[in-house]
Amino acid sequence: MRVGVITFPGTLDDVDAQRAVKYADGEAVPLWHGDHDLKGVDAVIVPGGFSYGDYLRCGAIARFAPVMQEVIEAANKGMPVLGICNGFQILAEAHLLPGALVRNHKLHFVCRDQWLSVENNTTAWTTRYDAKAEILVPLKSGEGGYQANEETLKELEGENRVVFRYVGENPNGSRNNIAGITNARGNVVGLMPHPEHAIDALTGPTDDGLGMFLSLLDTVVKA
Repeated sequence: MRVGVITFPGTLDDVDAQRAVKYADGEAVPLWHGDHDLKGVDAVIVPGGFSYGDYLRCGAIARFAPVMQEVIEAANKGMPVLGICNGFQILAEAHLLPGALVRNHKLHFVCRDQWLSVENNTTAWTTRYDAKAEILVPLKSGEGGYQANEETLKELEGENRVVFRYVGENPNGSRNNIAGITNARGNVVGLMPHPEHAIDALTGPTDDGLGMFLSLLDTVVKA
């Protein structure tokens, strides 16, 4: 399993994502924002950070990076793509996922370990989880409030495309407590919390996040 991990100017969680891929017995392949080349990978992770300094809007500039044109094309053909935090924002800006991520409702950066409910365990990134399982992973963002119009929310809920939901207090004002969603095909997933920071109980709150990367391994092997 070869998994590309993109680095933009301002990315800070690319090394952590590469480490998570290696924990799942995969080969992490660094991808540079300025290249029109995915290097023959089986999947792509768009990691967290502050791409291009979060100028204009979070992810608004990164969405037009040369590598993202390749990601959009590959995702539309079925390649598994995961966007974490800033990566989720980029996928929304690229229209691979619906809705938008806005400033947290209390206008403060949130950094804490967060419980999530696994709402959909049929995507390319969630098959290792039981439905409705609760997992604990770090959350660290200032613009993590998921917003969408009523029609989009109805579609997401009706088609079981909400992948993760916040458990307990809503940390950022996200509609319907949404922490992560998927596209209709189930190959593209975006979430604000950081599963790559919860792959080893020695360095994270749990190893609950590892299931996402092991799920990808299953998906690639079955392909």
